[in-house]
Amino acid sequence: MSETVEISVLTGLDQIAAAEWDACAAPEDGRPTDPFTTHRFLSALETSGSVGAGTGWAPRHLVARVGGQLLGVMPLYAKGHSQGEYIFDFNWAHAYERAGGQYYPKLQCAVPFTPATGRRFLLHPDAPDKVADLLAEGARELVRQNKLSSFHITFCTKDEWARGPEMGLMQRKSQQFHWVNAGFSGFDDYLAALSSRKRKNVRRERATAQAFGGEIIRLTGDQIQPEHWDYIWAFYQDTGSRKWGTPYLTRDFFDIAHATLRDDILLILAVKDGVPIAGALNFIGADTLYGRYWGCTEHHDCLHFEICYYQAIEAAIEMGLARVEAGAQGEHKLARGYLPVPCYSLHWIAEQRFAAAVQDFLVEEGEMVVAEIDYLSSHTPFAHKGDDNAGTD
Repeated sequence: MSETVEISVLTGLDQIAAAEWDACAAPEDGRPTDPFTTHRFLSALETSGSVGAGTGWAPRHLVARVGGQLLGVMPLYAKGHSQGEYIFDFNWAHAYERAGGQYYPKLQCAVPFTPATGRRFLLHPDAPDKVADLLAEGARELVRQNKLSSFHITFCTKDEWARGPEMGLMQRKSQQFHWVNAGFSGFDDYLAALSSRKRKNVRRERATAQAFGGEIIRLTGDQIQPEHWDYIWAFYQDTGSRKWGTPYLTRDFFDIAHATLRDDILLILAVKDGVPIAGALNFIGADTLYGRYWGCTEHHDCLHFEICYYQAIEAAIEMGLARVEAGAQGEHKLARGYLPVPCYSLHWIAEQRFAAAVQDFLVEEGEMVVAEIDYLSSHTPFAHKGDDNAGTD
């Protein structure tokens, strides 16, 4: 590249036009592949106060230009903690500080509170690949200039992960459970692919859930009304307070989501006597349905499985989507047809001796992740070829 690439730092998405950012983050015609790196999603987090001052997520987005032409962007944050990331480095932080260092703040390339795989080097379609290297070096320079401990890229794509060592970044593997659409024509077609015992279990769980005394509805776009967010907020508060203490998103985020994001959203609600008593918030990508938040104000057996997993599968089949990503953790998803898959992250630590120790750990951890995925993959609920009970009860 003969011309000089200028790397600059934005302390907020309001400092770049949405069309400019999305030319790199969402260049697809129609629905974006990744709804979470769009300007409208990331700016909703900032405008609502879910990230920014006092949250431990300080925006430091990188922008690469040549002669004013935008070549690439990177969603980047100075982090004062390791919460809301889902790729855990708490032990690294403790070891670093026991050795006399200060781990926080660190630099994090991620979508806040969102354990969904997507591009992190958001390059313009006309940009050369070299721009990714320049963005990575720009992030490292931010670490050096501000005397931060490290730079992390979480839930990147496999291709980005594979290029990581060329950019001087350490590779890490983790695991999630995703449902994959094998060309199913409907939910019954999906059921037919399961072993007889698992198929009966799914039918039993669905029947139990649907006997809660109401109906289950799906809403998207203009079907979503402002009052629905009052219920989603109540569900989110309940789950957040039980699982991680203080919920990450503010109430304003949901009002902004109604105004700017509802075409990207699928709500699945259990409604009883006209009142939603449980629900799940999903985001819709070009080929993936992303399950994000679930909650309830009444407990009913199997309703969580129905709303979060089976309804999501059914919706994905109807929309012709390739997969459902149901978020972090949960081996219980395996029995419901969600398969173990690797997810990827990249890391750079300024202190070389500590980085060497982390690299040794990552090699051992990666081997264990691969072994676990192999083991779990041999215990899926799908009927194996030649099974007598495939397709029958």
